[in-house]
Amino acid sequence: MNQEKHNSSNRPPESGTQLELNKMGTMPVGRLMISMSLPAMFSMIIHALYNIVDSIFVGMIGQSALTAVTLIFPIQMLLISVGVGTGVGLNSLISRRLGERNFIEANLAASHGMMLSIINWALFAIFGFFFSEMFVRAFSESASIVPDATAYCAIVTIFSLFIFIQINVEKILQATGNMILPMICGLTGAVTNIILDPILIFGLLGAPELGVAGAAAATVVGQFLSMSLGLLFLFTKKHEVKIKIKNFRFNWYIIKSIYNVGLPAIVMQSIGSVMLVGFNSILISFSDAAVAVLGVYFRLQSFIFMPVFGLTQGSMPIFGYNFGAKKKDRLLHAFKLSMIIAISIMLVGMLIFQIFPIPLLKMFNASPEMLHIGVRALRSISICFVFAGIGIISSTMFQATGHGTLSLYMSVLRQIVLILPLAWLLARFIGLDAVWFSFPMAEIFSLAATVLFLRYIYRKEIKDLGSE
Repeated sequence: MNQEKHNSSNRPPESGTQLELNKMGTMPVGRLMISMSLPAMFSMIIHALYNIVDSIFVGMIGQSALTAVTLIFPIQMLLISVGVGTGVGLNSLISRRLGERNFIEANLAASHGMMLSIINWALFAIFGFFFSEMFVRAFSESASIVPDATAYCAIVTIFSLFIFIQINVEKILQATGNMILPMICGLTGAVTNIILDPILIFGLLGAPELGVAGAAAATVVGQFLSMSLGLLFLFTKKHEVKIKIKNFRFNWYIIKSIYNVGLPAIVMQSIGSVMLVGFNSILISFSDAAVAVLGVYFRLQSFIFMPVFGLTQGSMPIFGYNFGAKKKDRLLHAFKLSMIIAISIMLVGMLIFQIFPIPLLKMFNASPEMLHIGVRALRSISICFVFAGIGIISSTMFQATGHGTLSLYMSVLRQIVLILPLAWLLARFIGLDAVWFSFPMAEIFSLAATVLFLRYIYRKEIKDLGSE
């Protein structure tokens, strides 16, 4: 299979598309970045909105319901980590192979993406069936929390096939330069979720009143519709890649190539889940309200971080394509522009959190105790936003050039080596108000490693690439 990697004759069987006609290699970088990133950014903002709306409705049930959902958030993060990490590996491999005009491996990668979705789902479905309550009881024995958290966990894991397929379909489409169709899929799921949340949670329009379980049900129904629409687009529209399901056989070279980038991305994002479990353990020793505040923070910060993640969805195929096509100037131009946009978004987000913490918390029906804890938390953590933006764009460059392990090193350093030990020390020797400063401290300390890794990538992989 390796001998096919640079075979320029591997063109799509029914397409005469030339490399120079692909917009990722020819369109002015600024206009390309806007056309590729804006749809994804808009879609991610809607995703963030439905996460916030979901929590607002759950907060109306009560603080214990919000705490229950927060306890399951690490499992949801882990689930998304596996799905997105696999999708990142697919996106990186497909976009690089399209840049090299190696359409055979691009097609094989896309086909493997569908099969890997099923494998990933099976693992989480087993967890949902047999271990949901065990996980919840590791943190709480409260009669008002355990049933809701267990039901929520079981629903989002057992029905996770929809989100796994949806993510891979969107990443395949994005790797070909198509950002509009994935946006439509994402919007469909998000709008469905927002509409169904109050109906299923509170039993409106004749529906049963399901409470916290209703929030989970609304989520999976939205994911199902999003997945269905994505599959329709993937198999009925013309693309540079073709998926073959009949007579499919696993190719270990393709799997290895996907997970060379995808596995570090999975581990990198899963570390966030581990970090959140550890943080919940630290906070619950203070109060349930502190755990609820952390859950509210993660919902609110998604409204700031999600546009940057949308930016990376548009940036990664541009980075990967031009890296594969050896277009150094376009690659660096796209990287610098992405960095400027990300920093600008994060700066605005930091100002919002600094100025309006009370109105933000009150959206979630925050109790007086939550307000007391949350104002300090939002202002302290948001100091890290600008530094986090730099790290996110840098990680995208590492992944797009096939160096996902560098992203992993950064994530381990930030969230395991730094955040959790700092949070534990601050909690033990100073108190709850100081715990939140572990976030900006970790981001600042890890910035030096980010700069060193960027220099390494530039000297090893980018410096001697061709120019336009």
